[in-house]
Amino acid sequence: MTIRIAMWSGPRNLSTALMYAFAARGDCAVTDEPFYAAYLAMTGLDHPMREAVLSSQPQEPEAVAEALAGEVPEGKPIWYQKHMTQHMLEGVPRDWMGACRHAFLIRHPARVVASYSKKREEPVLADLGFVQQAELFDRVAQAEGVAPPVIDSTALRAAPEARLKALCEALGIGWTPRMLRWEAGPKPYDGIWAPVWYHAVHASTGFEAAEGPLPELPPAYARLAEAALPAYEALAEHAL
Repeated sequence: MTIRIAMWSGPRNLSTALMYAFAARGDCAVTDEPFYAAYLAMTGLDHPMREAVLSSQPQEPEAVAEALAGEVPEGKPIWYQKHMTQHMLEGVPRDWMGACRHAFLIRHPARVVASYSKKREEPVLADLGFVQQAELFDRVAQAEGVAPPVIDSTALRAAPEARLKALCEALGIGWTPRMLRWEAGPKPYDGIWAPVWYHAVHASTGFEAAEGPLPELPPAYARLAEAALPAYEALAEHAL
């Protein structure tokens, strides 16, 4: 039986590094943000490389959902799906979620805002996915009768082996130290948007050292981070 893992994150959350860790296992197919083109088509947002993203994936969310419920790439026993919570707009099918084991990757809003604003100026709360992440967490918890696993990116960077072991145990899959290292450079499974967003992770070969103090933000960005804080804290209570 194939294990399908849906990892739910907002942007700038260490999500690509975690995808690389799962790909490094050898027994795991990975899919990078399958609803991104559908999200851009539905919202009309002007993201970097918009036209390239729209051309690279199905723009109909129903087609994406059908693919996620279909055959596993390469026939691997594990299928890791990296999902952005902000992509799950009203009207995007969710029936495919029932076949997945779900986990949630979080990061303190101040760190997310500081990183995201370097790539795309003047973000709003909906861009960051915190509120949507809390809603999806509640949906999964209600459906399964138990809170799904949560991993905080700061804790993951501070103690990657311990946190990955805990995550694998919570997902019911075996741990392997191969998850700690990967080759530098682009990956064949990267989304086409990688040249804009993945510079730092392409330079990496593993999880970076522990993060320092929270960044200081300009007033407008500080207010944005503060607005996202309740959703972050609600999930942080369940962190591994």
